[in-house]
Amino acid sequence: MSEKKSNTTGKNVVIVAGEASGDAHAARLVTELKKLDDSISVRGMGGDNLREAGVNVFIDMTELAVVGIVEVLLKYNMIKAELNRLKQDIANDPPDLLILVDYQEFNQRLAAYAKSIGIKVLFYIGPQVWAWRPKRVYKMGSIVDHMAVILPFEKKLYEDADVPVTFTGHPLTNEVIADKTKQQARTQLKIDDKTTLGLFPGSRSGEIKHVLPILLETAKIIKKNKPGIQFVLPVASTVKNEDLAPFNAAIDELSVTTSKEPFYDVIQACDIILTASGTATLEIGLLEVPMVIVYKIAALSHFILKFLVSVKYLGLVNIISGKEIVREFVQQNTRPEDIAQEALKLLNDEKYYDSMQHELSLIRQQLGGGDGSKNVAELAYKMINNNV
Repeated sequence: MSEKKSNTTGKNVVIVAGEASGDAHAARLVTELKKLDDSISVRGMGGDNLREAGVNVFIDMTELAVVGIVEVLLKYNMIKAELNRLKQDIANDPPDLLILVDYQEFNQRLAAYAKSIGIKVLFYIGPQVWAWRPKRVYKMGSIVDHMAVILPFEKKLYEDADVPVTFTGHPLTNEVIADKTKQQARTQLKIDDKTTLGLFPGSRSGEIKHVLPILLETAKIIKKNKPGIQFVLPVASTVKNEDLAPFNAAIDELSVTTSKEPFYDVIQACDIILTASGTATLEIGLLEVPMVIVYKIAALSHFILKFLVSVKYLGLVNIISGKEIVREFVQQNTRPEDIAQEALKLLNDEKYYDSMQHELSLIRQQLGGGDGSKNVAELAYKMINNNV
């Protein structure tokens, strides 16, 4: 067990996260880093989680959390301006370490700049080189000092390309622990203790715009078949009222409970969940709640990406398992009737429900050991002190 070092280092770190999951991972890293040396000064880009971890967040990530090529282009000027602001900041006050958390294209540009002016770079949660543009692994080697990867099979990809890499373990294996019964979670959410279906459209405005209307249409079909069912929709800190405004009528019609309660409590309140792909699928899987994955982005973004992406599955639970344990409905296949049919099968077929729940229960051991946030913090601490 590491002991806290004396508060005399005067070291400073810049950390950059650009979306809700990255903000959460970054905050856990900072919390563990502060346990090693609470005198380390940390500033950067992020959201509420990093603020709560004591980081001086001088760039709010909320406006930058977009998904899809077209959506990024629409906010290009804003994104470029904040990138330039970060470049200026690290040039004016060079940190002992720049920690970049996911948010790939943006952070890779910042990494390249940092390396060009001699700043040490730790990239945490690397690009999904196993999914698309595999040659990016060599690019990462030229712009970072060290990769910290969270999926066990990623380590070899970087080692084969002679990129310094550490498999730190997935941070969620320690964080996502079932601590409530469905009844307790429902009490927390102030909803009835009855069959509950989660509508999880994602944490970014583009996801909500494209995914939420599909989930609401699906919910209408399910409600016709199961009139007593209730719906709950978690609202991430990155989601603004105006993101949900176009859907308020449908939300009211279905009596959907929108909740800002802790995300894992919302998951534990649900019998099944309709979810966008992303980190949420892994969090839901680790809590062993059966789900259906629904994903749609702008048509042009999808048209471009289908020529670049080679991955067989979209959901992390399926990627880690190497098979489709959870059904995926993507892009033109996001028909509410088909999604509702799969959801109703989970609700009505106990054997099918139990089978998926069993497959999800295996995910945790497939992710290797725990202590992901602690491990990456210890790696960062060594880099700050030139021990790596």
